[in-house]
Amino acid sequence: MANHKKRFAASRLLLILLPVMILIVFALLVKTQLIRVNHLFIKENSIIGADISRYQADVDMKELAGEGIRFVYIKATEGSSHTDERFSENREKAEAAGMPAGAYHFFSMDSSGATQAQHYIEFVGDLTDSLYPAVDVEFYGDKQENPPPKDVVRQELHTFLDLLEETYRVKPVIYCSWAILNTYIDESFDEYPFWIRSVYAPVRLATSHDWVIWQYTDHGRVAGYTGGETYIDLDVLHPDMELEDIMIESEEQQT
Repeated sequence: MANHKKRFAASRLLLILLPVMILIVFALLVKTQLIRVNHLFIKENSIIGADISRYQADVDMKELAGEGIRFVYIKATEGSSHTDERFSENREKAEAAGMPAGAYHFFSMDSSGATQAQHYIEFVGDLTDSLYPAVDVEFYGDKQENPPPKDVVRQELHTFLDLLEETYRVKPVIYCSWAILNTYIDESFDEYPFWIRSVYAPVRLATSHDWVIWQYTDHGRVAGYTGGETYIDLDVLHPDMELEDIMIESEEQQT
């Protein structure tokens, strides 16, 4: 009888622990991207986009469009002086292919927001009939281990965003991960549209913050580019939005 009770207790414990162990293993597989689940949450009619830089080398925008890519964000600038050598070419190809495109800036935590904004505006120029300008805020180098002061980053980012808004008359899109959201983004940025990076799990599991664009994978495989990068970042527009909602109209279109 005693042995029977012990076996029964062991069986009950196993039934309790087994689902927990399965969940832990599944979470680890998702975290390491050995299992990719985000594509399961992308619907057939979703508006899919890509974000590219010089690392994709030669990009055939018409072929991307044939792969179902409907918009593209192109890296333009970084910090106060760096420019992406492929930006102008990629921008011209997107326009020729009739693909809505936007220009994004990689934000530096080591230079002023004012000089970065001036650099972006001078290099990118007019954005009529383009997607809203975007700023990529993420950790780089040793910044995650040694994060700069929150008040300094927030102040410089606000300066950058204010100057772009003054120039383009729209609120720029902020690209970031949940780590940046938790570290630097507070309620004072809530009025901006957000482009959330969540490549390990559905965006709603990563953050409750409102979003306009979700970067759902950094392991996308589509034809249309060459270069050292095997994969491409893929994004999806919020299901309640259309691309026109984040495009800059000419003054004639606005009246």
